[in-house]
Amino acid sequence: MSHPRPARLVGVIGTHTDIGKTWATSRLIERLRAKGLRVSARKPVQSFEAHATVTDADVLAAASGEDRCVVCPSHRWYPRALAPPMAADCLSQDPIKVNDLVAEIAWPAECDIGFVETVGGLRSPIAHDGDSLDLLVRVNVDEFLLIADAALGTINAIQLTLGALPVLPTTILLNRFDETNELHRLNRDWLAAHCDAGVLTDTAGWR
Repeated sequence: MSHPRPARLVGVIGTHTDIGKTWATSRLIERLRAKGLRVSARKPVQSFEAHATVTDADVLAAASGEDRCVVCPSHRWYPRALAPPMAADCLSQDPIKVNDLVAEIAWPAECDIGFVETVGGLRSPIAHDGDSLDLLVRVNVDEFLLIADAALGTINAIQLTLGALPVLPTTILLNRFDETNELHRLNRDWLAAHCDAGVLTDTAGWR
């Protein structure tokens, strides 16, 4: 990973795939940039449906004002909706190594906040020799942003994820939270009472 690094480096993780990591991260970036902060996003590798017209890198780039191939290098785009190493194998591409993904992350000078978005859930394979957690440990993030559902089963998924994380500041964002849904409210309240991590239901509350 090239220097300089952002003043604050955030690892974005999820309890599972399609939980809204990219949506939440892009909303945060927009809010922070509106406050005058210099924010960048990196998606070290991405896989997607072959017919997709918009990828995670496109969404993050639109929010951060960067080129999509800066957010995710073009040779790390795998048009198969599988974990990246599996997609690479199916496409007869070279093996993906965590060291290479880390080395390819470059930040602009004087970046206030950098977001590194992973794939799938925390232990989803991101390379042939490591998962999302392995990559974030190597990148040496300062904190974690955990995106989770607000519905039934989320407490178990969140607890399992938190239990696997290093001891770093962590914020839980309950995506798709509905204040009128009793289960959502009860899940939020339980997590707030029993977890050391902060619990948010909207990106506006992130500090």
